[in-house]
Amino acid sequence: MEDYLLVKAKKIKLLLLDVDGVLTDGRIIYDSRGRDMKFFDVHDGLGVYLLKKAGIPTILITAKGSRAIRPRARDMQVEAVFENISPKTAALEKILKKYKVSAEDICFVGDDLVDLCLMKKVGFSIAVFNACPERKQSASYITLREGGRGAVREVAELLLKAQGKWPELVKSYDV
Repeated sequence: MEDYLLVKAKKIKLLLLDVDGVLTDGRIIYDSRGRDMKFFDVHDGLGVYLLKKAGIPTILITAKGSRAIRPRARDMQVEAVFENISPKTAALEKILKKYKVSAEDICFVGDDLVDLCLMKKVGFSIAVFNACPERKQSASYITLREGGRGAVREVAELLLKAQGKWPELVKSYDV
């Protein structure tokens, strides 16, 4: 890992995630009753859970609400969910106060134009591999994996390894 990424990753105390295109592959499927369905990756979910176990909470911030988000957030043991937030920076002040962190202590993962405003306010901005070009240009790091396909797990491992927490987490499963 490059030195500047290591420095940024070591400082992170809180992870913020967009939902559509980051935790999902960006597709939204509607059934015949108009209910939406989303696809989540189990590896991403374990990554979020491992972060919590290591003392790094995760918060979801999405511009669009969905009934599918809260059950998945509960499964991953996400700290909070902010839905129907636009601009996404509107939630930042609440988050800074509630979790007693500075913007430099926050990592945000996004994929599209609606994420640009928030990415410029945090210490470590990450774009998923299939993000829009404008999002990639402003990111400190671009994942090797696509949104909804392991990108969040990649970020979780990056943070945990940089902070020296990964070996102990792996060891806890090797019993």
